[in-house]
Amino acid sequence: MNLESSELLELLWLARFTTIPLGLLSVVIFGIAFERLMKYRGLEAQTRDLTRKLVDCLVRRDLSAARTLCEASTTPMADVFGEGLRWKSIALEDLSQVIHTARAELVTELRRGLWFIGTIGSLAPYFGLLGTVIGIMVAFGEIASSGDAGFEVVSAGISEALVATAVGLLVAIVALLIFNWLQTRVGAISSTFARASERLVQALLFLEAGETEGNDGDLTAAGR
Repeated sequence: MNLESSELLELLWLARFTTIPLGLLSVVIFGIAFERLMKYRGLEAQTRDLTRKLVDCLVRRDLSAARTLCEASTTPMADVFGEGLRWKSIALEDLSQVIHTARAELVTELRRGLWFIGTIGSLAPYFGLLGTVIGIMVAFGEIASSGDAGFEVVSAGISEALVATAVGLLVAIVALLIFNWLQTRVGAISSTFARASERLVQALLFLEAGETEGNDGDLTAAGR
């Protein structure tokens, strides 16, 4: 049986103690999701482009240009790269740890707000269950007050219970879908960040190896 808009709104109003809070939480969920998607947009492509340009500068042994490139870029990984470029003459393990720490802080920022979506996705069915219990209590209250167990007496309470359950499940399904999708996006971006960091370390090792060879050549020439 098809429900008209007025009938659907009436059913939602019956379960208003559940549907209104869930509706407001849904608005917050979509707001967070939209803000995060805008934050993630283009990050992978921008990071790959910055990494390629940065490695080219380091291969040319132009450390000044590499630092200028990081300072001018608005890509979040530019700060991580700049942090790595500030350290010189340290062990590979220490440099990797410095970059890893900076990158981990960046990924943590990318996950900001996702916990709320996941929490609502987990709790929404319980909101629906609470509405179900309230609806059943209303139905039994009507039976107790009227002394009649006919369908007309309990229909409002049963409708409230069913609507609350349906809305709770719907919000949970949507929230968990959004949460898992955003988590997947963060995972993909984090992998891009990790690969970019590895390329930076390799380029810095190449730069340091060239400087060491140059110093050795100068010492050999001086010995002659």
